[in-house]
Amino acid sequence: MAFSTSMLAWSVIQFGSSMGAERKHALEAIRWGAEYLMKATSVPGYVVAQVGDPYSDHNCWQRPEDMDTSRTFYAVSKVYPGSEVSAEIAAALAASSIVFKRYQLAYSARLLRRARMVFEFADKYRGSYNDGLGHWVCPFYCDYSGYQDELVWGAAWLFKATKNSYYRKYIDENIHNLKTFAEFGWDSKDAGINVLLSTLMISNSSNSNADKFICSVLPESPSLSVSYSPGGLMFKQGGSNLQHATAFSFLFLVYADYLKKVNRHVDCGGKASAISPTRLIQFARSQVDYILGSNPLKMSYMVGYGEKYPQRIHHRASSLPSIYMQRGHIDCKGGSSYFQSQNPNPNVLLGALVGGPDINDQYADSRSDFVHSEPTTYINAPFVGALAYFKSHPSSKPN
Repeated sequence: MAFSTSMLAWSVIQFGSSMGAERKHALEAIRWGAEYLMKATSVPGYVVAQVGDPYSDHNCWQRPEDMDTSRTFYAVSKVYPGSEVSAEIAAALAASSIVFKRYQLAYSARLLRRARMVFEFADKYRGSYNDGLGHWVCPFYCDYSGYQDELVWGAAWLFKATKNSYYRKYIDENIHNLKTFAEFGWDSKDAGINVLLSTLMISNSSNSNADKFICSVLPESPSLSVSYSPGGLMFKQGGSNLQHATAFSFLFLVYADYLKKVNRHVDCGGKASAISPTRLIQFARSQVDYILGSNPLKMSYMVGYGEKYPQRIHHRASSLPSIYMQRGHIDCKGGSSYFQSQNPNPNVLLGALVGGPDINDQYADSRSDFVHSEPTTYINAPFVGALAYFKSHPSSKPN
């Protein structure tokens, strides 16, 4: 949730002027996430990392209105630290403060104060929440990349929000802890850090690593490290593959804007020695096109968009009858027949992006195939910025 809020905020910061009337809705979504994160950090020395037992929650197929599983909350603390979740929340609040500075100055200041406090907590009491809360957060939400990237990510957003030299010095002293340049998502922030710092023009090493990230993705690059389906969708290991396609596309568009401003190309070597900003935009457009239906199945992977889209997504509220259609309580296992049904979901979760097709461009459209059919906020959030960009660039619009 914190990463999704960070990405929605970055989308508005970068491309908000292109959102038109939808910017209001983006601000509402950011505020919703920020308010939750403010509540999760309202007690000094504690950060609520999770509400609910994932084992019991995953065991039930119920509507949100009927949920009767435990709402136990799990918090990190000075004794049981969780730097990754705390620093990501700091990043989300700092980014959100930048967004609201234009509209609600007092609220923006409140978000920024909390961001600084939570970042200080994350840095002073270092450790992974895997260690203190691993029994409850793993294997569903384990941190696999360590917490160093979130600390630098949080400092980067705080520097952008405050221009305080403390955060710049922090970045300089800790950026060597980043493990990779080719990952970006809710778990690993490395590529996002390098792109963000490049736009802030404060780190030459970030420029170099951002270039390496670009070269690791483009198919013509000799240092390509991702795969592509026959239809052109990029793939990385792990589930919910569209999270990579949307997050990488967003970074490509942000970096393309930066390259235009500094009049620079990316040198990937060989026949890819002069990658222009236009090429980065073309890559992002190819992924957006694919997601919205320009693919071998002619299927949109955004629910409710186009003539053909996923009908049986892995989503409880979408798959169960609404309380207006069936008022009686549905207990833990009461929704199993709806989960197993081959009927389309009765409630269309308009705009949701699912995990996407497999590497052979095939999609089973099955609720049980959650790797491909489950929608997530962290897939959608970066896509908001990408769509805003293409909305305002007619010559670059998706087909």
